Amino acid sequence: MKKILDQIDISLLRELQKDGNLSQRELADRVGLSQNACWRRLKALNDSGVLQGSTARIDRQQLGLNLVVFVMLRTRHHSSEWLQAFRSHVLTIPEVVDFHRIGGDYDYQLKVVTEDMTSYDQVYQRLIEKVELDSVTSYFAMEAIAESRPLPL
Repeated sequence: MKKILDQIDISLLRELQKDGNLSQRELADRVGLSQNACWRRLKALNDSGVLQGSTARIDRQQLGLNLVVFVMLRTRHHSSEWLQAFRSHVLTIPEVVDFHRIGGDYDYQLKVVTEDMTSYDQVYQRLIEKVELDSVTSYFAMEAIAESRPLPL
């Protein structure tokens, strides 16, 4: 069920998307709440599942992760057993940072982040070793114009 958010909830979420390191006091000040009211709102957003933990945004290039590849997959298999095996297999590959089942010409889209072409080839070899795929098409990102943008609230 969709949670109904009011303007204060939306303001809290916007501020947290900008800077997840804000203290509750700073967050409360930015949205015009007392610290206790801010805590209650955050607890309700967590309890409802709207907020799902906290993560840090990391500059991948600072860690030598210079290659981003969008991998488009097509399969002839659509049974629930194959899908479960495929999902389990893909989720064992840490370089796969996004994984979507999609409509259109392809069945799945992966976003792979890795060091270079050699390391991508190793990911590719792991990807195809345990599941049968009809086609694998890779698109290499040349520039990240916008990445990990905040949700439009």
